Amino acid sequence: MHIHLVHLGRVSYGEALDIQQQVIAARKAGAIGDTLLLLEHPPVLTLGRNSSRSNILASDEYLAQRGVAVHETNRGGDVTYHGPGQLVGYPIFDLRGDWPGKKGPGLTKRHLGPVDFVRLLEEVLIRVCGDFGVPAQRICKRTGVWTLPGGNVPEKKLAAIGVHVSQAVTSHGFALNVTTDLRDFGWIVPCGITDREVTSLEAEAAVPPTLQDAIHSTARHFGRVFQRQVLWCESLDALLHPQPAASAL
Repeated sequence: MHIHLVHLGRVSYGEALDIQQQVIAARKAGAIGDTLLLLEHPPVLTLGRNSSRSNILASDEYLAQRGVAVHETNRGGDVTYHGPGQLVGYPIFDLRGDWPGKKGPGLTKRHLGPVDFVRLLEEVLIRVCGDFGVPAQRICKRTGVWTLPGGNVPEKKLAAIGVHVSQAVTSHGFALNVTTDLRDFGWIVPCGITDREVTSLEAEAAVPPTLQDAIHSTARHFGRVFQRQVLWCESLDALLHPQPAASAL
């Protein structure tokens, strides 16, 4: 069993939604296996199912002047910012099947619940942060990945997670701040949390990683945490329309 990985580069949020729908349909039809889309967005704000519009602090006029779109989505969570330097991942996985279980390494179960899936995403990202010397953690009732507190400095959010599940197939996913311009988070109350700040690997690591570094680390840890071989696809077309193998002469 394996995970297809497609790196899309920088694409608009609207285009990414269309791509997700194509991949979701193919996954539900059994035409492809589980797939991880990795990409980057131009500046955009997204509102999850549990969001409040009041958590967008910037005016519509201000955002329009800067070409920042606002999208309402069916993922979980509140308002989130996406922008350059942020690694966004959309895992399109079927939660039915043999997945890592709770009882120990190598043990699996036949169905993965949405909460278990989110915990595994957090584990992937915690390990990615560790690759760059940034200790990270979960916080109870605050989905995502956070730095450890230090002295009088409380935890800061490194990655946001919000997923949607339909017919056991996941969509949406995570956003890890790698070299993100943190000033842009001033447009919102990130994830509706007022008592904690956001940060990035660039701000926390002794040697800041590049986005490409983070992509390779994420691919590696998806394979380890979800216990699958990760297969890179050259393009979305290669994933959705694979060429048949040549016949031997």
